Amino acid sequence: MYNPKSHKAEEFINHEEVLASLNYAEENKNNLELIDKILEKAKLAKGLTHREAAVLLACEIEEKNKEIFALAEKIKKDYYGNRIVLFAPLYLSNYCVNGCVYCPYHAKNKHIPRKKLTQEEIRKEVIALQDMGHKRLAIEAGEDPVNNPIEYILESIKTIYSIKHKNGAIRRVNVNIAATTVENYKKLHDAGIGTYILFQETYNKESYEQLHPTGPKHNYAYHTEAMDRAMQGGIDDVGLGVLFGLESYKYEFSALLMHAEHLEAAFGVGPHTISVPRIKKADDIDPDAFDNGIDDEIFAKIAACIRIAVPYTGMIISTRESEKCRERLLHLGVSQISGGSKTSVGGYFEPMPEKDESAQFDVSDRRTLDEVIKWLMELGFLPSFCTACYGSGRTGDRFMEICKEQQIHNFCHPNAIMTLKEYLEDYAQPETKAVGEKLIAAEVKTLENSKIKQTVDENLIKIHNGERDFKF
Repeated sequence: MYNPKSHKAEEFINHEEVLASLNYAEENKNNLELIDKILEKAKLAKGLTHREAAVLLACEIEEKNKEIFALAEKIKKDYYGNRIVLFAPLYLSNYCVNGCVYCPYHAKNKHIPRKKLTQEEIRKEVIALQDMGHKRLAIEAGEDPVNNPIEYILESIKTIYSIKHKNGAIRRVNVNIAATTVENYKKLHDAGIGTYILFQETYNKESYEQLHPTGPKHNYAYHTEAMDRAMQGGIDDVGLGVLFGLESYKYEFSALLMHAEHLEAAFGVGPHTISVPRIKKADDIDPDAFDNGIDDEIFAKIAACIRIAVPYTGMIISTRESEKCRERLLHLGVSQISGGSKTSVGGYFEPMPEKDESAQFDVSDRRTLDEVIKWLMELGFLPSFCTACYGSGRTGDRFMEICKEQQIHNFCHPNAIMTLKEYLEDYAQPETKAVGEKLIAAEVKTLENSKIKQTVDENLIKIHNGERDFKF
């Protein structure tokens, strides 16, 4: 039976409930009265149920679809303003014992170059990332208990946090590693990680088991229940995601929202982030071999409906997607993006060749971080390297309470301005700096609280004179 409070995967992601929701959406996709009722509820910006959101995703009425996109953009602005948080992935190791058929790191791939960074190599990679301007990393590693044990991950986190190069520092390490035990999640929590991220890939159990034929990841329940164990281990910021293209997008959409509802029901706090990757070409992986691919229009609508359904949750889009696609989704709900990314083990300190056979997936947006920053500012967005909530203990339910009341502007907006100033002083190209200084001047004027504005003005001068890491 479907039970969002249950800790059993097949009860909080209940297959029959997903199918019933899809049938309900299909039956009501042109039900104007119901769609209007759902949109009126959505305008309160308190979120929707997975069934309500499924109806909006299935809606075929052009006029109503325009309303959906417009509402998603409004909710995005109301909750997040014009801020966009920047991060970069850091791949530690591509050794993996799993047989995932969509990933080139699968164990049967004998020609892909295998590599595991030493602590000295990690140090070089982190310094290269700091010299780009990054403050926030997402570390990635394949599942291999021999080559990538939890001790290696913990040692790597310690190394990353220890490196202070010029004015650079990684202030937040998010972790994307395989499902593990409550004990290991406690160790990650104690190591000071930010968000624990784990993509479900697909919520359809039958498809999941076919796509993961061998290795520990084959266990659907253990993987799907990972976020519960992470929460039990003290990690209160978790990030969900599916790999769109493996299974029906409508199925994944409904199940993804059911997972968010489960975390809210069972732990009182929903996911900190939701990622929306699409399957991409890589080494021996051909995305055309999967028959559930989605075009840009459907992809945009998925993002818009997620933003409406869970307005409090950050949404991430990576360099898997093109500049054009990323620009559209920035307006519809995305609040975090990667920039200057490498999807190989290594590649920041010593650049990889254009055709990199060891990459986990092809990167579509190959611009440098500085080019991405300048692009964002010219679009009217405020790039942010802020990690203040993490540093101040505003995580989990404490962050969500502030976010749901739409009060994060009082913290995030001034923090974004100050971290952008740091970037401009330390790393920006002259043209980027000129654009950024104008943007900062304009953004400071929008600060409504006079005391906050005065403090920001004072801190901007201090940053120009060499001081760093101010936060509200």
